[in-house]
Parts: sequence; structure tokens; C-alpha cells
Amino acid sequence: MAADFLLYGSYGYTGRLIVERARAAGLTPLLAGRDAAALAAQGAETGLPYRAFALDDTAALDAALREHRVVLHAAGPFSRTSRPMVDACLRTGAHYLDITGEIAVFEAVAARDAQARAAGVMLMPGAGFDVVPSDCLAAHLKRRLPSATRLQLAFQGIGGISRGTMTTMIENIHQGGAVRRGGRITRVPAAYRSRTVDFGRGPVSVTTIPWGDVSTAYHSTGIPDVEVYTRVGAGARRGMVASRHLGWLLGSGPVQRMMLKRIRGGPPGPTPEQRARGASLLWGQAEDDAGGRAVARMRTPEGYTLTAMTSVEAVRRVLAGDAPAGFQTPSKAYGADWILEFDGVERTDVE
Repeated sequence: MAADFLLYGSYGYTGRLIVERARAAGLTPLLAGRDAAALAAQGAETGLPYRAFALDDTAALDAALREHRVVLHAAGPFSRTSRPMVDACLRTGAHYLDITGEIAVFEAVAARDAQARAAGVMLMPGAGFDVVPSDCLAAHLKRRLPSATRLQLAFQGIGGISRGTMTTMIENIHQGGAVRRGGRITRVPAAYRSRTVDFGRGPVSVTTIPWGDVSTAYHSTGIPDVEVYTRVGAGARRGMVASRHLGWLLGSGPVQRMMLKRIRGGPPGPTPEQRARGASLLWGQAEDDAGGRAVARMRTPEGYTLTAMTSVEAVRRVLAGDAPAGFQTPSKAYGADWILEFDGVERTDVE
């Protein structure tokens, strides 16, 4: 069976959702990853072709990419896995998509824009919930207020969280927060700032987190000051504040191993029922120095469901030839209104 694209990390929680979505869209992924046993089981279950190789096996990786014009990279944490895959895409001329939400990954990939343009390759990290809806919302607000100099984005997930997402969070828990000031990413304490926003259900308190849009919103809009917030419970916020003083401990090997072991013992992610009942709520505000302001809200399907939807559609577009060369954010590649093409997405201008 001929495959349309390479899906690396196909047997992970989100990878499996992407497989389902791709098949429903009439696309055939080549299942790939480093775990041969997991791939064999997934191949037997789905009837799809598969190939096992590690990212440090340059010959096998390049061979797989030379056979496919696009890879959707779903094996995190991307801080460890994105570079070898991007390197291989630049060597072989394959287009790169991933589902990261990690600031450092976005910035590292953005730094390779010139290489990608020279190679005729599109590099678009963040093709999932991180950061398609929020990036499109940021671009929409910039369109409404072209003079904007400050951008605040916030989101609330209703559903659950996967082991992969929790692993990335734990591995970065000791690094504190991040915002963008004057166009530069600036490290700040965890839970640096809180404020009240209305996602459409009444005012709620949200707290800053080092989310991917701290990187991508600037590349998409040019707005120099960016903050990203999420809703967290009072206990979780206290834990974030405590991490300011305990970062050295939380980042230590023994504590990291203990926390990661607990994560591996939990469920892989939200159940289908939880995802069906879930949703993601977003809010954004752009301001300029003259007192102008634009505010908008968005509601989307649950985050992992949306990730499968947007990443597969991105693959479909690339396969159809819609793949602008260089580093791209979702809104730069496909426009601020791209997110509105997906079922269950609503955007409302508040004022």
C-alpha cells in the first residue's frame, strides 16, 4: 500500500488520533517511530504500512523522507526530537509539520528560515491545537487593529491532558515563565501575572504560562509585546508560584524520574467520551499606544480532537502543493481565517 505522508510517532496518543482522522480524510500515512513492536501492532490493527527507525539513524530517516514529500512529526518532547527531523527534511527536500507547543522549538525552527527557503521546503511547527487556533486569533486581532503593540491571548481547555503533554510540562517545570517584550522573549517567574478574562461564560481568573504563541504570535503579527494566559485552579497556581523557589529541586534527576514514572502509570489521555464532551475556549486582546483595542473570543473542539483535524488538513494542503517555502506559522501559511474552516469552530468579535 502506497503512503501519502510520513507520520512519525504514530502510536502515541495524539498520533493515533491523527491516524483516524487521516484515514477519514482519504489519506494513507506511513506509520513510523522507533518502537518496532508498537508499530507492528498498530500496522496489524489498521492495515497500514509501517517502518521502524530511530531519529539518529540518518540513513533510514533520509530514505523514508525521500519517499514522501511531507512528514507530520508527532513524537515529542520536540525539544529533543525536532532538530534531527528538521535536519533530515532540509537534506531531502521534504516539508516539515509538527504539533509542538514549545517556545524553544518554534524559535529554533524559525532560525532556519533561510535554509528552508533555499531548499524549497516548508517548516511549519505547531500544526495542532498548539498553535493553530490561537495563532489565527492573533492574526485576526492584528488585522482588526493594525497599530497594535500589545497582545494578550488566553485559553481554557475542557477535557483532559495526555501523557505526552504532561511529560513536556514536567520536563520544563523548572524553567519558569516567558513573555515577549520589545520583540524579545523574556524569562519571567512562573505564574508571573494573573488577570480576569471572559471566555463567554463570565469573568474567570487566568495566569501567564510559557505557551508557544509567545514565539509564534510575534512572527505572525509583528506585535512586540505578547503574553499568554490559561485558566488554572488556585492549588495549581500556588504550585506554580512555589516552583519559583523549588526549580532546582523540580529539575533534578531523581524528582524528574519520580514525576515521569507517575505520568507513565496514568491513562494515555482523555477518553473518546471526554473528548466529545470537551471544548477549548480562547480569548484575545490587542491594544495600541493610542488607546485602541480589539477583543475576540473563539470556541473550538477539544484540543486533541482539533489537533488531529488541523494537522491532517495541513498535510492535505501541502500534498496539494500549498506549501510556501521557509518557516511558517499557521496564519502566515494559510491565513487568519483558516481556523474557521473546521467544524465546531466559532469566532466572535467582542467590540
